[in-house]
Amino acid sequence: MPGGAGRRDAEKGSSTLMKLREFILTEAIVPDLAASERNGVIQELVQSLATAGALPQDAIEEVVAALIKREENGSTGFGKGVAVPHVKHPKIKKMAGTVGRSANGVDFSALDHQPVYSIVLLLSPDNQPQQHLQAMNIIFTNLQKDMFRKFLRQSETKQAIVDLLDEADQGK
Repeated sequence: MPGGAGRRDAEKGSSTLMKLREFILTEAIVPDLAASERNGVIQELVQSLATAGALPQDAIEEVVAALIKREENGSTGFGKGVAVPHVKHPKIKKMAGTVGRSANGVDFSALDHQPVYSIVLLLSPDNQPQQHLQAMNIIFTNLQKDMFRKFLRQSETKQAIVDLLDEADQGK
């Protein structure tokens, strides 16, 4: 099958099989968020991504403002203890995401009116809408799984979150 149809099919299929670890930056994961309210959580996670090199320091406030505006237009807290704040922004050059965990929960005005304990934040370049949609799809696919949400909420260390993401990417 060298160079044959099998390889082309695999290449075509790979675009739909994006992995969480392709865009979630290990060094930006925050297993114990200090912030206790939505805007502070967003600020903390964007700062963590900037510290990890995902966006320039001078873009932090602009990106945070865009994320908060997005939340005010409609909460990304879709229920079950999870929120997925996300934005496409011109200052973002490469898609990047992080995971934050709040032991006590944060009010994200979630659809089910319950606190949010797990936050997956995604930043995307404004000129890559297809990649953004693929990343959102893989995030939501995993967050729909009860066990994934349960283990994410229980993961108290960066390594525990990374291990969970690796397992999810392997289809476990």
